[in-house]
Amino acid sequence: MRQAFVFSDEMLSYHYGPNHPLKTERLGLARDLMEAYGLLDEARHLLLDVHRAETEELLSFHTEDYVRVLRRANEGVPFPGMEDYGIGPGDNPVFPGLYDWSCLVTGASLEAARAVAEGQVDIAFSIGGGLHHARPSRASGFCYVNDPVLVIQELLRRGLRVVYVDIDVHHGDGVQWAFYETDRVLTISLHQDGRTLFPGTGFVEEMGRGAGLGYSVNVPLWPGTDDWLYLRAFDEVVVPLVEMFQPDVAVTQLGVDTFQGDPLASLDLTTQGFVRVVERMKRLFPRWVALGGGGYELLNVARAWTLAWGVMIGCNPQDELPEQVIKRLRQMGYGRSKLRDEVPFPCLRREYAEAALESTLQCIRRTLFPLHGL
Repeated sequence: MRQAFVFSDEMLSYHYGPNHPLKTERLGLARDLMEAYGLLDEARHLLLDVHRAETEELLSFHTEDYVRVLRRANEGVPFPGMEDYGIGPGDNPVFPGLYDWSCLVTGASLEAARAVAEGQVDIAFSIGGGLHHARPSRASGFCYVNDPVLVIQELLRRGLRVVYVDIDVHHGDGVQWAFYETDRVLTISLHQDGRTLFPGTGFVEEMGRGAGLGYSVNVPLWPGTDDWLYLRAFDEVVVPLVEMFQPDVAVTQLGVDTFQGDPLASLDLTTQGFVRVVERMKRLFPRWVALGGGGYELLNVARAWTLAWGVMIGCNPQDELPEQVIKRLRQMGYGRSKLRDEVPFPCLRREYAEAALESTLQCIRRTLFPLHGL
């Protein structure tokens, strides 16, 4: 089994603005931590160059008008009408290089997909990708181009059967709606309940339409969901559905904003639960295109994706962080830290999360599983 890591230093040249929660520097910190552990070895793993996606590739999902707006926004100067496309102050700001950034991230994800589809590797990890909210003609939730959709389309064009599993704390709405009426893609999203978090969707009742009925799967989770509850949801929903579907390839969105302490959400996962989910993915998927995603506490992102990459390549890095990384973290205001979290005692709100999960699982067993003979 061979793996590819897909990244470009050019990604660190762009930023959404000083006060925006999505910090591109988190990508550099994750890559640097992997390097400090010796996990990015060209002799053992494929380190892929990144080429920007072409406009024509974006147009396989996004509209011409919208792509023109993105190109104009590349100058970093606000202009009339951009709000009609979801661009403006707030989540989706105008910044210099917006279009270049979007094409670079998308190009990296497409490189990962092609490497897996063409048999160069079995697993490819593009940490800059996973921008799952963008719609055909609208930016949403920090996402301007929906690279997971474009990756899935690339795999479908090659005749492959695709499962998409999204473990970001936010519902993978853009991907769900893109494939809502087809049975060629099984989309599964585990996320914080839409009644408590953006984008306000992702309920069990959203099961697909027409030929796609039963192929859109949502597991909304209540605030306070911890490692144990999350793993139960994954084992009782994702595992049987993937085994039923028998995909040729999996695309995953590995957002880590599910973690305790993330400033934008309210789940209670730790690195322990996250790693166990990634380990299950590795066992489940015959071929695997892994994308990044959310995560707004920088150190959590770096630690989690380093651990994920370790699972992908079959390496178990020591818990003590490398000294050069510790020095950098001190400069960033972090105290001394370990690679892995200690598992905390369950908090009081876990009782409510457990009751909510039981209700969700019963609903899935009653309404969705029978569509697949489960």
